Amino acid sequence: MNEKNEDRVQWVYSSKDNSELSQRYDEWAKEYDKDLSEVFGWIAPTTASAYLAKYVHPDSAVLDAGAGTGLVGLALTEHGFQNIAAMDLSEGMLKEARDKNVYRKLDQMVLGEPLSYATDSFDAVISVGVMTLGHAGPDSFDELLRITKPQGYIVFTIKTDVYLKNGFKEKQEEMESKKLWEVVDVSEE
Repeated sequence: MNEKNEDRVQWVYSSKDNSELSQRYDEWAKEYDKDLSEVFGWIAPTTASAYLAKYVHPDSAVLDAGAGTGLVGLALTEHGFQNIAAMDLSEGMLKEARDKNVYRKLDQMVLGEPLSYATDSFDAVISVGVMTLGHAGPDSFDELLRITKPQGYIVFTIKTDVYLKNGFKEKQEEMESKKLWEVVDVSEE
């Protein structure tokens, strides 16, 4: 890949479909962690994991939905979590995540499509950097809710502009009004 590090995100976001998206993440996988920390100063895995740890016991079964290379899994282990499953669309990213030795199970699936997990499988789901343009859309919340146990928690990150302009705010409010879930906490922008 000849793109400059700063251009990689745009290159990934411009994928035409999930197949191309997966292929581009496969190509980026080996440099992903370095790029996010050194180039972008990405702190979302640490921040989101701290929010999850505020509400969920470390013995809980947690799904890292859109696990990528496993940065969230590493952050969760800092809070004592050990029963973590990873799910991502990219086999290359899952290979990097596997090498971190923090997940009990790794599954290749696509967030935004039906997931092959049983209903009420997880005490909590965390999804960092996946709810965004060209990735998982607002309807992803339906499957995340289905696979999360009653009284469980779903922690996700999303850029404010994407939340406000791309249907996520409306979907969240619709689910709240139907009493399917309730917002417990929101971080600063």
